Amino acid sequence: MSDEQAMAMALEEAALAAAHGDVPIGAVVVCEGLVVARRHNERERIQDPTAHAEVLALRDAAAALGSWRLGDATLVVTLEPCAMCAGALVNARIGRVVFGAWDPKAGACGSLYNLSCDPRLNHEFAVVGGVEADRCGSLLQEFFALRR
Repeated sequence: MSDEQAMAMALEEAALAAAHGDVPIGAVVVCEGLVVARRHNERERIQDPTAHAEVLALRDAAAALGSWRLGDATLVVTLEPCAMCAGALVNARIGRVVFGAWDPKAGACGSLYNLSCDPRLNHEFAVVGGVEADRCGSLLQEFFALRR
């Protein structure tokens, strides 16, 4: 499965988040070419500040794979992960992260912070940013324009 194919699925998930009033961010976890988890933001829906798409997808992937260690997995997400999500990715020992839109205000995989390759932490992971960035960014811009 290509990064672009996985991102298309993440964008489908993001649309589901917007449908129930959550910020449209979607995430997919791929392992050995198979999708093992796909989720979207649910903070508003379940009133949980940790219910980011990435965290929910990591939980589901760990359950599906029977291990919290996700070194062979790739997380594909529509927006650059925040510090909380990047911390969860470090703790999950994720192998790789692919994201769409950069987040200069809260991104923690290269924009504001770079927790993905901080040698002070116990794990580092590869990051590819900007995959389908225009589509991912447009979805977020449209969502927030409707709320202003």
